[in-house]
Amino acid sequence: MTPTKTVGDGGQAPPRTRDTSTAGLIVKIIFLGAVLAIAVYAVPLLIHYKLWLWLVLILLAGGAIFFIYTTKRFIPGKYLFPGTLLLVLFLIVPIILTVRYSFTNLGDGSRGSKEDAIANIVTASVQQTAGSPLYNMAVAVENGDSVVDGPFILFLIERDDASQTVYYGGEGDELASYQGDVDKADGQVTAVDGYQLLTSLEINAIYTSLQEMTVKVGDNSGIKVNGPKAAFQGQATVTYDEANDQLVGIDGTIYPIGKVGNSDYFVGADGKPAFTQSWLQGVGGQNYTDLFNNSNIRSQFLGAFVWTFFFALLSVLLTFAVGFFLALTLNDDRIKGKKLWRSFLLLPYAVPGFISLLIWQNFWNRDFGMINNLFGLHVDWLGDPNLAKFAILFTQLWMGFPYMFIVCTGALQSIPGDVKEAAQIDGSTGLSTTFRITMPLLLISVAPLLVASFAFNFNNFNAIQLLTKGGPFLPGQYARGSTDILISMIYRQAFGGSGVNQGFASAMSVILFVLTGVIAAIQFRGTRKLEELA
Repeated sequence: MTPTKTVGDGGQAPPRTRDTSTAGLIVKIIFLGAVLAIAVYAVPLLIHYKLWLWLVLILLAGGAIFFIYTTKRFIPGKYLFPGTLLLVLFLIVPIILTVRYSFTNLGDGSRGSKEDAIANIVTASVQQTAGSPLYNMAVAVENGDSVVDGPFILFLIERDDASQTVYYGGEGDELASYQGDVDKADGQVTAVDGYQLLTSLEINAIYTSLQEMTVKVGDNSGIKVNGPKAAFQGQATVTYDEANDQLVGIDGTIYPIGKVGNSDYFVGADGKPAFTQSWLQGVGGQNYTDLFNNSNIRSQFLGAFVWTFFFALLSVLLTFAVGFFLALTLNDDRIKGKKLWRSFLLLPYAVPGFISLLIWQNFWNRDFGMINNLFGLHVDWLGDPNLAKFAILFTQLWMGFPYMFIVCTGALQSIPGDVKEAAQIDGSTGLSTTFRITMPLLLISVAPLLVASFAFNFNNFNAIQLLTKGGPFLPGQYARGSTDILISMIYRQAFGGSGVNQGFASAMSVILFVLTGVIAAIQFRGTRKLEELA
């Protein structure tokens, strides 16, 4: 008999705890080292750019990571911390920033600091002066950068310079001599190692951006683009008087700081902004005051709120009604091929929403849309406010009923069959059983989903933007279109249409956040009454 080899008391090899603990320790060291490296890299940058909120978050998160993961205590915290950190970064911080910006004038011409605004005004005022150098210009981007978005670099050769010295610089940079490898031909830069030169077509496509560029030459001079392949050196016609905190024109004109609307500008003698550039400033509660005191904006906001409420409510009710009816119909055992019918009904849900919306936008077209062609009509569905709202609700019905069909099908199958049999024995008809027995039992499980669907549609930006873009726009509707809901109205304020005013849009977002929360709370309180039926 071959002897049995035993190890320890149980005849089995002990677990390899040393190797496992060593691997875990190495992973922990690498992880903590990466966190420390990120903090060391980010903290100076955040201090330099005065991003105090992100600085506090980096320090708190880094400290918490080292505190939690370097000890054997706080075991639950090791699992809860990652989710909590993501919650703070992607939910709490955006809310804080939105509330913060709602008390500022953030928008076009008022994004940066006062120092940035002054520098932009001074550099933009550069004009060619008599006897200033002219340059042959080549526009380039570093390898890998976009030829549309840049950042762009100008490579210059002075036309009267026999040595053909190459200079270069980007937006806001000081003009410097280029020491790298470069190819030249006929006084023009033709190739630069590490850079991609733009073609004439590419330069024409971004010429407006190039005209706004200024490469500094000293304190009051700069290089300005003067054609696809030419540039000149000019002098700033406006300078900043730091002692008196004002701008001074080359002709002696004074531009002091004055309040225009909610923002400070450098103003002329008439009190109006002499330059479009302002800077980020705190305006207190002025954005909220404007929202409620400006009668035009207030009426448009209230109109958007009423339409938003009915849009969300009708979207939920119509899709639920159709979905419930189809689910109830296909829940009958007498119907043959139920699986096939259910598969067909899910097809609208399988198509991505943005594709469905773009297709339906074409369907509603007045001139070549399927709806008008099918019925021989010539109706401007998207050009009339009421018809456009009908088109939106019908499209929402098409896109939303499959979801309600799935939900109701699952809820119906969970209702015990003996409940219906007992109702029938008591003499209840089919319709009475549906509305007095089936419907209440179904709502117990479906009601929270209806509340969530209402909240989703209350902020359903895609349905409006992709189908009608908020239109049609009637006279006097500059802040919103006839089909704009609150979220698309806020988007129009923040990113265009009536002008970029992100501070005011942030104030509207805060109001929308509060309204959505209040309405959802009321709805959830209503669903509690259904739980008493369970």
